[in-house]
Amino acid sequence: MKKYTNAFIKEMPKTDLHLHLDGSMRIPTLIEMAQKNNVKLPSYTEEGLRELVFKESYANLGEYLHGFQYTCSVLRDLENIERASYELAVDNQNENVYYIEARFAPQLLMDLQSGLTMESILEASYKGFERAKKEFNNSAEVKNGSRPEFHYGIISCAMRKFGPKGYSPFYTNFFKTMEYSKEMEVLKEGALQMVKAAVKIRDEKGIPIVSIDLAGQEEGYPPGKFKEVYNYAHKNFMHKTVHAGEAYGAESIFQAITDCYADRIGHGYYLFDENKIVDASITDKKKYISNLISFVADKRTTIEVCLTSNLQTNPEIKDIKNHNLKHMLDNRMSLTICTDNRLVSNTTVSDEFQLAVDNFDIQYKHLKDIVAYGFKKSFYPGQYIEKRNYAKKCMMHFDEIAKKHGVI
Repeated sequence: MKKYTNAFIKEMPKTDLHLHLDGSMRIPTLIEMAQKNNVKLPSYTEEGLRELVFKESYANLGEYLHGFQYTCSVLRDLENIERASYELAVDNQNENVYYIEARFAPQLLMDLQSGLTMESILEASYKGFERAKKEFNNSAEVKNGSRPEFHYGIISCAMRKFGPKGYSPFYTNFFKTMEYSKEMEVLKEGALQMVKAAVKIRDEKGIPIVSIDLAGQEEGYPPGKFKEVYNYAHKNFMHKTVHAGEAYGAESIFQAITDCYADRIGHGYYLFDENKIVDASITDKKKYISNLISFVADKRTTIEVCLTSNLQTNPEIKDIKNHNLKHMLDNRMSLTICTDNRLVSNTTVSDEFQLAVDNFDIQYKHLKDIVAYGFKKSFYPGQYIEKRNYAKKCMMHFDEIAKKHGVI
């Protein structure tokens, strides 16, 4: 197996296409914001929060998601949203991550009485990312061509079931006004209003909302139920990604691609697991999975792989070497390495790449392909030819770094 040093992994150009803003804050910032906004935390020290909330390992997905109640609470403040976005961009720049797509659900932060509208929330995030981008791109290193430019996109998340109904006034009001409706109808209506607002804000404000996503509890809330939401995005030239195959079976991934027109799949971990298929009409599960793997690979539908997060939310994996990344590599699937949540998973993009190359046989050409997919399969907020030229420049830089570290 080719040995890649930590120095090479850190310096090579990278992307992060599956990155939750509310799961990727700095702990000192979280503490400071909580004190400013009178948000109660289990501890007000980094050590205490690492022990009680943001752990090295979790018992299940529920425990993993526990910390989001604190991050979402402090982000119900426009200044805090702008600061968190700025710091997230800077943290990525510091490890040579040149393109990110930060995702979050603005409707979880909304409070109309406090002026927290969908528009103001997305605009605050935009201001933070834009400030970090301009500062970086005006640096001497970028100006003299020794480092590529930094760019970003924002992904607005629709939500499935995600915990207590009162997580935000936005959904609380929906459950009140639609109290005789089924839960799924309420969630679909909330998602549809979100995607309509995202398209409107993108078109009228020029904010780089590059895609929509569907997050939250996957089991019982399959992508196909949100077909109307994704159809609206599709007809308005909005890119699409879906959390699918994270905690549910292969048919969830199939629905994401066929019903929701997904360009990328978030996680896709259970694509290879026959035991996760629950659709009784699928009698030959082995053939179904084989066909689906070939279908996904042939379409070059990119899988957003989050190794550490999968280990933490699916304890049955036990060892990184058991991760289905090995099957993705064997089937030459289009994939990109991501963090999911830098804070909650206590990781970085460099950590995730190091974990991959240290535990799986990834030769140089294949590693370069994986990095290239991050740039080429991004939802870059510009014309296709602009994205193509940007990806080319970043991959030329990759070759320069590889030569510098003796990788080629």
